[in-house]
Amino acid sequence: MPTQKHVFIVYTNAVEGRDDEYNDWYDNRHLKDVLSIPGVVAAQRFALSDKQRLDPPFPWKYAAIYEIETDDLDKVITPLKEWIGTQMMPRSDAMDPHREAYFFHPITERVERS
Repeated sequence: MPTQKHVFIVYTNAVEGRDDEYNDWYDNRHLKDVLSIPGVVAAQRFALSDKQRLDPPFPWKYAAIYEIETDDLDKVITPLKEWIGTQMMPRSDAMDPHREAYFFHPITERVERS
């Protein structure tokens, strides 16, 4: 039986005026910390595009998508809970403390344009 795939999508913002510091921490420290958790196999960050289908305001400027392969999601969630704010996964005060984060698993096969 294949390993279950998941994505972990995290929406965040920088503290006002501290985007450079926030992005440096996230790109050069935080992604590596999360990728050190067994089962987390890939990560990519995104910034909100200037063009949107809806009108502002938009609650989040940044998103990170982590790809996970595990048959026991608790083995990813537990270190995330236990490590955050420690030497294993320090936080940056340049990140706004308000964020949203959700795990999803696929319910269909991937469909591509033919």
